Amino acid sequence: MVRKITIEPVTRVEGHGKVTIHLDENGKVAQARFHVVEFRGFERFVQGRPYWEIPVLVQRLCGICPVSHHLAGAKAMDVIVGVGPGKLTPTAEKIRRLMHYGQILQSHSLHFFHLASPDLLFGFDADPAIRNIIGLAKSNKELAVHGVILRKFGQEIIKATAGKKIHGTGAIPGGVNKSLTSEERDYFLKSPAPFNVDTMIEWAQQAIELFKKIHRENRQVIDNFAHFPSNHLSLVRKDGALDFYHGVLRAVDADGRKILNDVDYQDYLEYIAEEVRPWSYMKFPYLKKLGKEKGWYRVGPLARLNTCDYIPSPRAQKEFEEYKAYTDGKPNNRTLHSHWARLIEILHAAEVIKELLLDPDITGGKLVKKGRKKHEGVGLLEAPRGTLFHHYRINDDDQVIMANLIVSTTNNNEAYNQAVKYVAEEFISGKPEITEGMLNRVEVAIRAYDPCLSCATHAVGQMPLEVDLYDSKGQLIDRKRK
Repeated sequence: MVRKITIEPVTRVEGHGKVTIHLDENGKVAQARFHVVEFRGFERFVQGRPYWEIPVLVQRLCGICPVSHHLAGAKAMDVIVGVGPGKLTPTAEKIRRLMHYGQILQSHSLHFFHLASPDLLFGFDADPAIRNIIGLAKSNKELAVHGVILRKFGQEIIKATAGKKIHGTGAIPGGVNKSLTSEERDYFLKSPAPFNVDTMIEWAQQAIELFKKIHRENRQVIDNFAHFPSNHLSLVRKDGALDFYHGVLRAVDADGRKILNDVDYQDYLEYIAEEVRPWSYMKFPYLKKLGKEKGWYRVGPLARLNTCDYIPSPRAQKEFEEYKAYTDGKPNNRTLHSHWARLIEILHAAEVIKELLLDPDITGGKLVKKGRKKHEGVGLLEAPRGTLFHHYRINDDDQVIMANLIVSTTNNNEAYNQAVKYVAEEFISGKPEITEGMLNRVEVAIRAYDPCLSCATHAVGQMPLEVDLYDSKGQLIDRKRK
């Protein structure tokens, strides 16, 4: 007989999931799992649709990161229309990059300032009535304003390149359907402070300094919380640089040894497989070379800064060097350092946005290329939460007959479970009752990855948080709801 603790749903993440923790008769953790409880059917929904609908259709997976799915789908369709990766017109390539780096900026800003920072600033045990974005705004108005405007700036970049802030239509098979006008470009470059790209760069730098201050004051907590070894996977540019839009697949182990050495992502099925487990709708990807038990990996900011050799923008590179020095150049396996990595990526995204805005190609007129049509294509990029796979096959009537999507959240599935297990064993084993702080620590571990469960699932209706605690005889001894 065991006691069972259920957290449903996990809060301050995009989408819905739950956690179950089983305790043995001695109150020790016997099992801890992160469940995705809703079914995502997009691989089936898109079958029979004409391939040119894919870049717009797949965005409906999510309202938080639609640009990532829009561009991953478009990159797969580029292959199908005979324009391989990296072979778009210069204008199309740079408009898509501008769109994507705007997405990185707005999504990372949403996560850090709105979802994660209350835990870091107020503490894991703080009153939940203040441990939220409203409490943040009341205690630090300037920081809250920075978060809101950084996100707005990224969304306006998306609107200018994709036509809308959410579910835009800018990317099409073989290119884009619009470039920027000089007025649109100057809006981001020359608007009065604070709404210009130079201010965004400065605010991103200030956010990094804030995290480093929090880290100095809470080093033991931030360094040791959910600290466990893992493999890490991401795209990198062919020269090893950080690149969110295009590159080759690289994976390293917990000590930095390369497992995948810059392979072509069109061949991803040779290297990556997915396992199905009966207690979650979300699959468990792993590297075939290492097998199911040892082949799981992390993706996202922490993984990207573990796999890349450098960051191709000056301020972010300087921060990257300090970040890497903290672990003597070895991979960083500290879960809460994901926030540090995420803020460095915000700074890099802002720097790249400025670089692209100053490039004359973004106002060019050559938008589309086409070649010899193929029947299969794979599109990969680094979404805010990690590596995103889109794979499609079409028939002679231009209809999609196969789709396989491995979203960033799915790639991190085992990492969530490892984090939940770590926190349960550290903070729950042997405890006689449920505390709000204990529940929040479980969620803090999951939130560090910024999971977008709506990409992997679809929820219907209201889902309250309900936690039940049972004794070893299966009797309910404590129940909390909110």
